[in-house]
Amino acid sequence: MSKLVIVESPAKAKTIQKYLGEGYDVIASMGHIRDLPKSKLGIDIEHGFKPDYVDIKGKEELVQTLKKKGKKSDAVYLATDPDREGEAISWHLAYLLGMDLDEANRVTFNEITKSGVQSGMAVPRKVDMDLVNAQQTRRILDRIVGYKLSPFLWKKVRRGLSAGRVQSVTVRLIVDREEEIRKFKPEEYWSIDAMLLGKSSRKSFGAKLYGKEKKIAIKTKEEADAILKELEGRDYLVENVKKSVRKKSPAPPFTTSTLQQEASRRLGFQARRTMKAAQELYEGVEVGSMGAVGLITYMRTDSLRISDEAAQQAAAFVEQRYGKNYLPPKRRAYKSKNNAQDAHEAIRPTMPELSPDRVKDSLSSDQYKLYKLVWERFIASQMATALLDTVSVDIRAGEYLFKASGYTVKFDGYTVLYEESKEETAEGEDSASGALPPMEKGDLLKLKSLESSQHFTQPPPRFTEASLIKTLEENGIGRPSTYAPTITTILSRSYVERDAKALKPTALGEVVTQLMKDQFKKIVDVDFTAQMERNLDGVEEGSADWVDTLAEFYGDFDATLKQAEKNMDGTRVKVPDEETDEICELCGRKMVIKTGRFGKFLACPGFPECKNTRKIVQDTGGVCPLCGGKVLAKKSKKGKVYYGCEHNPKCGFMTWDTPLKEVCPKCGATLFKKTGKMGRIYCAKDGCDYERGLKD
Repeated sequence: MSKLVIVESPAKAKTIQKYLGEGYDVIASMGHIRDLPKSKLGIDIEHGFKPDYVDIKGKEELVQTLKKKGKKSDAVYLATDPDREGEAISWHLAYLLGMDLDEANRVTFNEITKSGVQSGMAVPRKVDMDLVNAQQTRRILDRIVGYKLSPFLWKKVRRGLSAGRVQSVTVRLIVDREEEIRKFKPEEYWSIDAMLLGKSSRKSFGAKLYGKEKKIAIKTKEEADAILKELEGRDYLVENVKKSVRKKSPAPPFTTSTLQQEASRRLGFQARRTMKAAQELYEGVEVGSMGAVGLITYMRTDSLRISDEAAQQAAAFVEQRYGKNYLPPKRRAYKSKNNAQDAHEAIRPTMPELSPDRVKDSLSSDQYKLYKLVWERFIASQMATALLDTVSVDIRAGEYLFKASGYTVKFDGYTVLYEESKEETAEGEDSASGALPPMEKGDLLKLKSLESSQHFTQPPPRFTEASLIKTLEENGIGRPSTYAPTITTILSRSYVERDAKALKPTALGEVVTQLMKDQFKKIVDVDFTAQMERNLDGVEEGSADWVDTLAEFYGDFDATLKQAEKNMDGTRVKVPDEETDEICELCGRKMVIKTGRFGKFLACPGFPECKNTRKIVQDTGGVCPLCGGKVLAKKSKKGKVYYGCEHNPKCGFMTWDTPLKEVCPKCGATLFKKTGKMGRIYCAKDGCDYERGLKD
């Protein structure tokens, strides 16, 4: 008997082959094998939105191999990923191989482990056409928007632009936030803080002025000074002491969104980097004597469900490692959001007993960091509540009331292993600090210092990847699989750029968004985009017809596009240039930043009279080891950063290794850092042999 199993990737194929053994041939389709053509719309709008799928260029040989193996096999199983995209790939494979869609030849694995693969193979089913149609509807929607809107943007703004149903509303969120920041007018306010000593304590503690009977707002220095004068010579008496126990419960295990957010905050990973490592951990890695094994469950999910078996394994591990008192009285269960697709579990380790330290030597740096994050979050989610002894103290000084709060850990519970990272708290936000000295009602406290401080209200922060993903999820824009590619797209299209960890719109992004707001309100409307996601969910659930869903969207969209053509007939929108302090050496004008096919560059605004252009370079502070010139950061045509001497091409020094601010202890030259498996810090000066490891 010969059975063919088709998956997407070679890594997944290798892991599954190990578990199925002889009699099975597992092969990878390398993702999609059919798609809409690149050269044309590929959709017959007049006849039920019929798509014209073609074999993807470059996969002809693979398709022939799949067909040959399919004919020779006694059975063919389609084992692509367990989501809409995976279901669509299976449907395309079934078409190419001439398989009967009424036969049970579709299998799915929530985890690539022996039990996960065997249980998946034991219950084959038919290809789910509702899932296929949901993916197909999304693909057609995105193709229509892209192919119809992009040429419009080419004509009205700039050649080479693109529009997208999800990407456009995502850029709008970032642009709207930037407008909020610009319009924000800071307001002055003041706070008054007392440093006090308890009657039997040598360690001082802080207390904030609250007000009188009600909280007061101090808006000027004069108001603050008046209060300070009133407080001169006053006794500080403890008016009330409130003690309580606060419970802290663990965060639930990860969904795709929360994993991307936490990896961004804690590890500094971009969403794309997070999903790459997660995909590798799901598909399988070589772990010592165990061979290839999938270490986490499927990583595209918004469900919080956990299997009974996984919860039992986690409980056994916690009891063995920390003791029975670190287990909750009853198993924790987390409720998914109403619109969650509950086909999968939350993201968790496939073998909870396999702690990160046991697999560290088998994983790359990114894989290990992400596995450790997933493992700790999951184990902590099954642990006991942490208990904090809290103390709140009211302190009276004349007519004024001060407040102080603190806590001590009574029982660390799940925090012994993991605590969720938080976004930065707003300035001036009250927060409890460590332990306060013992105090009782009526105690007289000693004043060490009393100071006023000036503050200004802050504008809303720019989005980071973490906060943007959270906002997209909260507003129902996109789905778990779309967050990372959407962010990658808007960055690569130069609608948005990074400013350290923040995302800010470019001039191009702002111009295109304003045009979209004026002419295509629905496309960049958050509520409309969220409703489209709900419509796609309806197709997946079988409660909505995919053709009707497309027809309803297209009728309004087509009319809007035609009206926009009329509204902007003969009009072209100019993207303002960003002026710099760099002076054109040919004509003396201030140069501006322009964007070409290879990214940004400096150009003289006097074009066409002055055609001077220059690369944008950044001084790294390093010194060239060959001639002593400045080492500049530059970008290759493919956008990769490299470092070269300011005197190139005359000098010739160039490296991919990062120059450091640290200098060589032997000769004083700039040190360079080489990353990767052969990572090291070294001196590039000729004749100097200084070198050390990255961790030394």
